[in-house]
Amino acid sequence: MANLLQPLPPAWKLEDEIARLKKERNAVLLAHYYQESEIQDLADHVGDSLGLARAAQKTTADVIVFAGVHFMAEVAKILNPERVVVLPDLAAGCSLADGCPPEQFKYFLEKHPGHYVVSYINCSAAVKAMSDVICTSSNAVRIVEQIPRDQPIVFAPDQHLGRFVMKQTGREMVLWPGSCIVHETFSEQKIIELLVRHPGAELIAHPECEEPVLRHAKFVGSTTALLKYAVSSPVQTLIVATEEGILHAMRRDAPGKTLIPAPPEDESCACNQCPHMRRNTMEKLYLCLRDLSPRLELDEDLRVRAKRPIDRMLEMSTGV
Repeated sequence: MANLLQPLPPAWKLEDEIARLKKERNAVLLAHYYQESEIQDLADHVGDSLGLARAAQKTTADVIVFAGVHFMAEVAKILNPERVVVLPDLAAGCSLADGCPPEQFKYFLEKHPGHYVVSYINCSAAVKAMSDVICTSSNAVRIVEQIPRDQPIVFAPDQHLGRFVMKQTGREMVLWPGSCIVHETFSEQKIIELLVRHPGAELIAHPECEEPVLRHAKFVGSTTALLKYAVSSPVQTLIVATEEGILHAMRRDAPGKTLIPAPPEDESCACNQCPHMRRNTMEKLYLCLRDLSPRLELDEDLRVRAKRPIDRMLEMSTGV
């Protein structure tokens, strides 16, 4: 391992040093759309949770560098036990995963025996291991539609995504009362004001948003679906209700369009940025490639149990 006291290269050389280390380590860099733009630009694959899970499943690299949050890197390790998986900042968590502790979830499931457990990928490996299938915002509706209609369902941990899926499928589900700190912050009143101020504009929103926001949306979809809609829509002004990191890809792929991040209730904060995603920086990315640390490690029994519902998700997501 490199000497941790070794000085960092100057900021202007970080990009070159990261590229050099990627080649030297035979590493693949996976980045979520909510990462800083400079990290997205360096990544081999940029995507949402489903796309990145597929990229992790298919990679032949020796090292997976996951520029995202902890549960995403954990999925990469679950799918690649033989590979080194590193995360620039091990403390990059998720309010949804943190808000669904495995011990409490186990107790919750005991109160709902006989239910088929659908867990959003934004959860810990231990919660995944208690689930029948994992889903993402890209495939949640498709997954639930494939479950027999007489089978009762528990959906966790995002209650807003769960309610959206219920509305789309007509299925009643028992919802774990979790939510995303970013997607709960958008102000319905301020979005209405923006729509009035920009005649002809459309609101597009992620299904983790609260229902009062979703009811004003012209289109609701996953991060990737929102990006595709921004590119294909003839509308020139879009108000985007999700983490504002996606605007980098939207501006790249839909040049010339006016893209407005949906405002939070408290405009004095950067509440439409995920504080966990933003823990990853270029400096930390360089260090984790240099030192191959911090690494994701999982108990093998837990990994195997958590892999089954992920495999089931990938099998049930053909065409998504």
